[in-house]
Amino acid sequence: MYRTLTHLKPTAGIRCAAIAALLLVATIAAPGQVREKRFTLSDFVLSGAFSPRHAGGMTSLDDGEHYARIEEGKKLVKYNYRSGKAVETLVDLTGERYRELAAIEGYTFSPTGDHLLICTRRRPIYRRSFTAEYYLFDFKNKQLRPLSAGGPQQVATFSPTGTKIAFARGNNLFIHDLRFNSEIQITRDGKFNEIINGTPDWVYEEEFSFNRAFEWAPDGSAIAYIKFDESRVKTFDMTLFKGLAPELEQNLAYPSNYSYKYPKAGEENSKVSVHVYNVEERVTIRVDVGEEEDVYLPRIRWTTDPKRLAVVRLNRLQNKLEILLANARVGATTLLYREENKYYISEEHLDNFRFLDDGQHFVISSEKSGYTHLYLFDMSGKEKQAITAGKYDVVQFHGHDARRGLFYYDSHEVSPLERHLYAIDLKGKKRCLTTTSGWNTATFSKSFNYYAVTSSNAQTPPIVTLHDASGKTLRVLEDNAALKKRLEEYPLARREFVRIPAADGQTMLNAWIMKPPNFDSTRVYPLMITQYSGPNSREVRDAWELDWTTFLAQEGFIIACVDPRGTGGRGEEFRKCTYMQLGKLESDDLIAAGRWLAALPHVDATKMAIWGWSYGGFMSSLCLMKGDGIFAAAVAVAPVTHYRYYDSIYTERFMRRPSDNPDGYDNNAPVNWAKHMKGKLLLCHGTADDNVHLQNTLELAEALVQANKPFDMQLYTNRDHSIHGGATRLHLFSKFMTFLREMVENK
Repeated sequence: MYRTLTHLKPTAGIRCAAIAALLLVATIAAPGQVREKRFTLSDFVLSGAFSPRHAGGMTSLDDGEHYARIEEGKKLVKYNYRSGKAVETLVDLTGERYRELAAIEGYTFSPTGDHLLICTRRRPIYRRSFTAEYYLFDFKNKQLRPLSAGGPQQVATFSPTGTKIAFARGNNLFIHDLRFNSEIQITRDGKFNEIINGTPDWVYEEEFSFNRAFEWAPDGSAIAYIKFDESRVKTFDMTLFKGLAPELEQNLAYPSNYSYKYPKAGEENSKVSVHVYNVEERVTIRVDVGEEEDVYLPRIRWTTDPKRLAVVRLNRLQNKLEILLANARVGATTLLYREENKYYISEEHLDNFRFLDDGQHFVISSEKSGYTHLYLFDMSGKEKQAITAGKYDVVQFHGHDARRGLFYYDSHEVSPLERHLYAIDLKGKKRCLTTTSGWNTATFSKSFNYYAVTSSNAQTPPIVTLHDASGKTLRVLEDNAALKKRLEEYPLARREFVRIPAADGQTMLNAWIMKPPNFDSTRVYPLMITQYSGPNSREVRDAWELDWTTFLAQEGFIIACVDPRGTGGRGEEFRKCTYMQLGKLESDDLIAAGRWLAALPHVDATKMAIWGWSYGGFMSSLCLMKGDGIFAAAVAVAPVTHYRYYDSIYTERFMRRPSDNPDGYDNNAPVNWAKHMKGKLLLCHGTADDNVHLQNTLELAEALVQANKPFDMQLYTNRDHSIHGGATRLHLFSKFMTFLREMVENK
């Protein structure tokens, strides 16, 4: 049996769902231009009519000079980076000969270039995991065949030699040998809700952000993998009904039950171990990761030496990180790197850890200076130098270009509201590679000879440009001219970036305000605050965002977005000041921002609302209860209402265990503030939310009932954390609009 929720769409996640419902709007038409058309809510929440285009789907080939793209569903076409011209059609599977293949949904070229691994018929499990049917295409004889006849697979991956493919199925690991068309099973103890080999359990996948827990040795001689023993982790049950879109006909009379392992704060986690399977000898050894079992092993990484494997180890409180260097033949380990933090070490650092191709160095990111920066170490664990430095945060390490001696990274050096790409060498010579103000993200070719940049700001929809290594712009891949032209016919509002005092009266918070497009300074307007507010998040950005709040502004609301203390881009002390007290400073700041906004002459202080999703729902509900009437209404979608209900890794990273910090858990839990609520509350939740369980909303609802506080609640059958499918999203956002209009009309 698979660990699967095949009837559901992928979860948006506790942080991502709120970001998907964030905001914007910008004026892009010429001054004085007449605009006549009006947006509909469906334009933003169902049709995607105003979604910008992106030049995605460019997969760099190994030569670094070409990339491939999927076209017409079943073709792969090769393009030249510099010219942008199609060079050849690599694969055309549109004929009757290949009718068994539904579509190319993902693909990987073998290192030798003679085979293509194709992924099709993906079925989601959780947020990042999925099962799929994998096919092998042989370029020589044009033959297409299934990877395995034993059922759908997960995370199929070529060996570095290109002769084998490892994959997971049914919580076990397998190897397919292309030379002999044979398959061997390398683990046999995998069992649903008990033992998982080579893929993470629910909480590791969600909070350490990965879906494959095995790695090939650089010469293909071995596979290192993580084993999760979740047999002692407590089970969470969800009831699944018949529903619609999709319809579970088998649940017509009797709903079914889905049970999976979900460790909540303070509860027992999986026992995790690391193993190395020797492909030639067909033997497995266990790596010595220490005697302490209540730890996390969130990453394994091979060095350039196939005899040396690195294992990242975090203690339960996640404030001590160690990198162990293992002898892959016998499993013995030595300590390569160790770091402690007085707060915690965030999971964002895990993927910045890289071994360089010279075999002599590795790069890590650390906050030891008070900001996130990159550091270079040798293989004895000695720090050689800081690669970056200054009062700004590095947010992504793209990699090291050995030929040019450059390290590429993104940072907030200009402002927490902006993101830019930089190149720096070991002498500290630095160059900004982005020229557009605002928010920039980049992807590189494998050779670092080319990179594509997606740039936007509050006034400009995304523009995607391609550059060579010198920084020269080769061409525009997407300018969204059609979107700009279409938006000229619609009334849009402009975001005004402002600074708002925090509750301490000293700290200034980043925020923006968006007024209705036909704003009249002699009138007063209802106002809604949108926010997410979770640790290290950033909602106030100089980036193009067009969503349902555009419609809300059109309907006569002022919108404000605020990043309280605890959010990202402003150094360690700012983002970690909420440690051990999630919700306290954030809600204090949002309430203070509400008071500041209420004092503006064009705001109706009696008709102010706050909304949020996930962590944002935690905040919106808490602010309504702590705000002493400053907010007339709040919308809380899939909220955490007590962090005792949420998972171990995320919660304990910021709060420690409930036994360590009972007051931190209890003092800012919305379920404990229900009796203080003033104003109207709308609670929305999916009944099959595997991330933030429906338990959160139902327990808050019960607390409100017992406090005799009226509220509205909307549940969505069989929906997960993202609450979508069929017409669900339109119904959800229509519910928001009805609720907010009733607040304005004082119903």
